[in-house]
Amino acid sequence: MRGMDPAREAGRWLLLTGLLLAVVGAVLLLGARLPFRLGRLPGDIVIEGKRGSFYFPIVTCIVLSIVLTVALRLIAWLRR
Repeated sequence: MRGMDPAREAGRWLLLTGLLLAVVGAVLLLGARLPFRLGRLPGDIVIEGKRGSFYFPIVTCIVLSIVLTVALRLIAWLRR
């Protein structure tokens, strides 16, 4: 088994974190131009009454769960 170089491992994690932050930043920057709005997808539950409102983004949670699962599995696969 090969030894791990701590500097190389730290560099790899910093690079992955930077790429992730760049992608999140691009989505937030270009979010208004996307054909859909996270948090306001069809299927999200919205109940508005006289005294208040209730909002539960169920479809947004499912979509984010799928995207994060795929991304984390891809990262795990690349680390092998």
